[in-house]
Amino acid sequence: MASKPELTAIRSFADHEVITPPNKLQGAVARAVDGDDPVARAEAALAQLSSEFTDWMHDECEQLDRARLNVKQNGLGALPRDALFRAAHDIKGQAATLGFPLVAEVAGSLCHLIEESHDPKRIPLDLIDQHVDAVRAIIREHDRPHAEATAARLTGTLRQVCEDFLARQEPKDAGR
Repeated sequence: MASKPELTAIRSFADHEVITPPNKLQGAVARAVDGDDPVARAEAALAQLSSEFTDWMHDECEQLDRARLNVKQNGLGALPRDALFRAAHDIKGQAATLGFPLVAEVAGSLCHLIEESHDPKRIPLDLIDQHVDAVRAIIREHDRPHAEATAARLTGTLRQVCEDFLARQEPKDAGR
């Protein structure tokens, strides 16, 4: 026996509409015979862990900072550069899940800079410092009033500086 399809709900207001699509995933979640809800259990576990998210981000920040110091001491050769990229990439992948989406954007900007630079050894150390310091500051200040707006402006500026730097470089194929 086929169930009837759910319809999309549309509620109209004076200046907008709210469209609620059918929830097709609700039926896909298996429930145990005893009424156990695995989704609710997972959400409760995540809520319990959320108090540790900031500590985890601080740990990731320390790893990024160590990678930056390694680059300053040893230059942007392959190994230090790869360690810096990995640390930034880890933050980029985890930050939004841990409640720091703007940190993910800054870390993503640093990854982009490293990946797209035609000669990574010429990346200004100040630009790397600015990215790492921005990650640290956004995490440190995330609970303060207006922190999100300030972080968004900072993120936008860093992205623009990176794009300007990358645009001034010679193409990767130049000189071949």
